[in-house]
Amino acid sequence: MRELAEALGVEAPSLYNHIGSKSELLQSICFKIANAFLVYLDTAEKTATNSVTILEKVIRFHIRMMLNEFDEVYVANHEWKHLKEPYLSNFLIQRRGYEKRLVVLIETGIRAGALKKNNPYVAVLTILAAVRGLEFWQQHKKNISSQVLEDDMVEHLLHGIIK
Repeated sequence: MRELAEALGVEAPSLYNHIGSKSELLQSICFKIANAFLVYLDTAEKTATNSVTILEKVIRFHIRMMLNEFDEVYVANHEWKHLKEPYLSNFLIQRRGYEKRLVVLIETGIRAGALKKNNPYVAVLTILAAVRGLEFWQQHKKNISSQVLEDDMVEHLLHGIIK
């Protein structure tokens, strides 16, 4: 809280005029990010016609979130385990539900003949882990434009599973 207050240019105790507690702040961040991913997946499924297109849209959204909302995504990825009940259980239900939807998306692509036969759960873990790896890119800020980074990651992640 001291670091946050310093970044905002206020005294740490005055933050509590706006934020009930550290737990409340963590809940807000975790559920904001989780909901953003769920809403985007809903939209992609409604607007795209096939699983490969939906998958590409979702991967691009994950990459953009890591590039544009890095601090909040980082907190949601690493600090969720400090949520208090019932928020912890609710967050895990949302997270597992999202992953299951991605698994179903890949299974659908396999059945349609658009994706190679593979273990859909492993494919989801690989995609999510690869995008999460952008934490290292954020720390080092290599001379790669965000568009090149996004396009190359999508190409690498999908090329391995598209027939």
